[in-house]
Amino acid sequence: MTLTSRRSFLIAGSATAAAVLVPAASGTATAAPETSGRTISVAAGETYELAATTQVSRLTIGEGGRIVAPDGYDISLTVDGVETGQLLTATGGTATLVQAGTYRGDVVLTVAGSNDVTYETLTFPFRQALYVGPSGVDSAKSVLSAVRGGKVTDAAARNISITSTGECFNGVYVESGSYTLQSPVISFTGNGRSDFAGYGAAVVGDGSATKLVVDGARISTKGVVRTTVIADNGANVLVKDSFLRARNGVLPADYQATVETPYMESVPWMLGLDGNVRATNLIGRNSIATYLNSTVFSETWGALSVEGGSGLKLTAINSHVGNTGDYGYGTYAIGDATVRVLGSRFDVGSYATIIAGPAAVVHYGDSTRDAVAALNTELGLGLSNAELKSIPERSTVVNSGHFGYMFFGAGQLTLDGGTVVNSERATFLNKGQQTAITVDGSKGARLNPRDGVILQMIELDDPGPVNVDGKMMNVGVYTEPTTDPVKDASFDVTAVHTTDGAATFSSIKLKGDFYNGVRSGRNMVLTFEDAGVEGVISATRTRHRVSSIDASTFYELGIVTNTAQTAVNNGVVVRLNGGSTWTVTGTSYLTSLTLAADASVTAPRGGTVKLTVDGTETAITAGTTYTGALALTVA
Repeated sequence: MTLTSRRSFLIAGSATAAAVLVPAASGTATAAPETSGRTISVAAGETYELAATTQVSRLTIGEGGRIVAPDGYDISLTVDGVETGQLLTATGGTATLVQAGTYRGDVVLTVAGSNDVTYETLTFPFRQALYVGPSGVDSAKSVLSAVRGGKVTDAAARNISITSTGECFNGVYVESGSYTLQSPVISFTGNGRSDFAGYGAAVVGDGSATKLVVDGARISTKGVVRTTVIADNGANVLVKDSFLRARNGVLPADYQATVETPYMESVPWMLGLDGNVRATNLIGRNSIATYLNSTVFSETWGALSVEGGSGLKLTAINSHVGNTGDYGYGTYAIGDATVRVLGSRFDVGSYATIIAGPAAVVHYGDSTRDAVAALNTELGLGLSNAELKSIPERSTVVNSGHFGYMFFGAGQLTLDGGTVVNSERATFLNKGQQTAITVDGSKGARLNPRDGVILQMIELDDPGPVNVDGKMMNVGVYTEPTTDPVKDASFDVTAVHTTDGAATFSSIKLKGDFYNGVRSGRNMVLTFEDAGVEGVISATRTRHRVSSIDASTFYELGIVTNTAQTAVNNGVVVRLNGGSTWTVTGTSYLTSLTLAADASVTAPRGGTVKLTVDGTETAITAGTTYTGALALTVA
């Protein structure tokens, strides 16, 4: 057995040891003195403890060699101002280590006070270029050699740049303080570790006393869970006039996909997505993140994410949001999160928003002066009157390569103003969830599904994780049912239940179909107010294009064909209120139809529509409600 030697390299106070004195509390980064010729060598298998920040011209670490800091401190390496060399010691672990090799140039080994962040069962040893606390910049916890150019004070950092090619290094970490980042340029290449904790993110705002403004930033990351901006634990983060982009990295060869959040480094494929980095994340309790006049793109997975926590508020105003790859979402809404998108353009791979409930509230609308001013007050954005007046009023446009919105859990969704939703597939994909969808077309809102389906309800096709040796792993397989659904005698398909998939459309003309393919106890309840709809509205039997879906065919989730048929446990309740007209374009099976006195059901020009109720032909009369097994056919 070979014993690893452990030596202390003490350099503080020695004029010949090339010590780098950490700047005082003013927080202003200063250049270190020239120390050409000074070297450190760590032999193979040796552990070298460095007691203070040190600058050298060459660092050599042999195989198995380790350079460490004393307890309560962490070490970071920069070469010519770039954080580098540090990698995780194990997949799923939290510790990093400077890798074996030779590093030449302006080599600085910073010994900084530990900033340990605990998330659930794990504690992550954060290292950051700039740590800001309640009193401003804390030099003792900062790696100031990674902060290049610009000016740093206790209140703001202007025109700085931070570059990292190592793993799990953070750029700016603001905890329980107020701070402004003005025109920073942050470029990170290399993996992070957890975007639920923010370990490896470019910018993190943490704590209920934190107010962080990121203004005019250019932040680019490439790496597994290497997030650009995170708001956590009640922080209020405002990003304005900025450009944020996150690209996927390469997962460790032995990484196993899981839904256990302390270890998750890739999107659960059961959402119909792939990828391993989200551009942003909003987490914790009562945290706020607002993106104003900014561009935010992820390659896949998600651009503006909300994950766990409670009382979270995510807002995008006059921003361009989306995915550069084939799959991904614009926003995510889980728990009781409130998500608002005003005057923005979304170019997304898969969904504008995934609504994962159980009490999520989502609104897409216009960035009117009144709406933005109200948010300025509610969210405490601190925008001046001049700034508010300079924000142009715009409508929201969504362009999606797959669906418009997907309900993976219960939630409310409102579309109004001049919002336009263009999608290749159904505008609304409801995977067997309780919904309250409201579309107000009085100011020009439009829905344009290319496949002609406005609302598609299906049974949840998420196979769920599988317990493998006590861990919840993403290895499930969805298998298409081969049998017909069995009638549930206790479920009333003619009634309206609070758990139904409900949608209301007002002052709008719609062209498209509505299908309820749920197998077990969920009605589709459609209300039309002064609206015109042309299409099929029906209970249906759905089938996926393939009978078995796993991680290799994730993109097949949600894509089904419909065969209209009599409802089993999937009632269709249609209410045509005042001024509404339904032009029936094909056989439709309902369980309840209510017509206001001035509502009508018609066929396309040249055709006639016939109604049967429980098999008996029945006249369609305004001001009447019909219930039972309803079939409308067109001749």
